[in-house]
Amino acid sequence: GAWDMFRAYKDMREANYKGADKYFHARGNYDAARRGPGGAWAAKVISDARERWQSDVSGRGAEDTRADQEANEWGRSGKDPNHFRPAGLPSKY
Repeated sequence: GAWDMFRAYKDMREANYKGADKYFHARGNYDAARRGPGGAWAAKVISDARERWQSDVSGRGAEDTRADQEANEWGRSGKDPNHFRPAGLPSKY
C-alpha cells in the first residue's frame, strides 16, 4: 500500500498538472486499498499524516484538507478515481 501511495505522489509531482491533485489522492488510495485491509490501512495512515502536516505546516487551509480527505476516502472505498481526473491529464497517468 505504501508503494502505491508513493507512486501516486511521484506521478503527481511529475505530471505537475493543474487541478489533478484530487485525482492522484484518490488513485493512490484506490490502488493501495485494492491490496486488501493492510493496503487500506497504510493508505489511511499515510493520507492522514500528510493532511495533518499539510494543514499545520503548509497553511493550505481546512477546506483544501477536507477536499483532499474526501478524495482519499473515495479511492479507499473502491470508487473510481477517474471521477476526479481533470480533462487533458496525459493518459500515462
